[in-house]
Amino acid sequence: MPVELLDPTDTVAEESLQAAASPKRKDTKAQLPALGRKAQSGQISVITTIFMVAFHIGAIAALFMFSWKALICSIILWVYASNIGIGMCYHRLLTHRGYKVPKWLEYFMVVGATLSLEGGPIFWVATHRVHHQLSDHEGDPHTPTEGGWWAHMGWIVCGMSMHAETAMQSRYAPDLARDKFHVWLSKYHWVPMVVTGFALLAIGGWSCVMWGIFLRVTLGLHATWLVNSATHMWGSRRFETKDHSRNSWWVALLTGGEGWHNNHHAHPVSARHGLKWYEVDPNYYGIWLLKKVGLAKDVKIAQYDPLNPKPAGVA
Repeated sequence: MPVELLDPTDTVAEESLQAAASPKRKDTKAQLPALGRKAQSGQISVITTIFMVAFHIGAIAALFMFSWKALICSIILWVYASNIGIGMCYHRLLTHRGYKVPKWLEYFMVVGATLSLEGGPIFWVATHRVHHQLSDHEGDPHTPTEGGWWAHMGWIVCGMSMHAETAMQSRYAPDLARDKFHVWLSKYHWVPMVVTGFALLAIGGWSCVMWGIFLRVTLGLHATWLVNSATHMWGSRRFETKDHSRNSWWVALLTGGEGWHNNHHAHPVSARHGLKWYEVDPNYYGIWLLKKVGLAKDVKIAQYDPLNPKPAGVA
């Protein structure tokens, strides 16, 4: 797959992509196949599709099984899985290394991310690093230039399923591949979800399972997918990036700040995505809180001239 390095400041992703594309590498069997609609639209991931259909049916069924205990469980799990797990951990910590935390906290956060049904850490990080390096160009796993539906969820159900291809993806996330816990969790990312399901059943019966697993996961998936689709189609652009990324206030509200996507693509290493006071960014507030209590350090914040905003790395 051709690799075009679009942001020289995203050092972790850059080094990973350079290593993966190196002609000196002999392990061609581990190369990530060509991504994007042109390369994969003819394939159907049967297992993934079955799970997606089942979870959407379960989400609808959950609406008829409401209880206050179920609602509380779903809210707690949403914060743990979507905000702490996906936004703060998979995205800002593991993919871009925007800050550092102790290993025990990193492992706690990454377990939460698996409760979002978005795959293990190596799969998520590798896919997202490829997205940044080829954003809205051929090879981007989920660009709206190949259709809004494809960017939203078509790439999941119609593309090649690589959740279990840990060795292949490790070339794009070598930093995670050196960690035995991340390797194990990438292979068995379904285990925390199953354990949580049984715990919810014991705590509050099937209503807690339906709300805490099926409804929460389905809504969380669509919220994440909106970052891939909506924020590359609609919204404002503060920075002239080499892609179509945009800032979307309503996607930011749904995702804890991930909707300030143009800000993020311009300054991918920044742990803070909402760069103005009115750009609400709860995921960054969590990182800020961790720093205040001494659990986060080396927190990177984007620096730019408001009168002449340019993406990081542009003179």
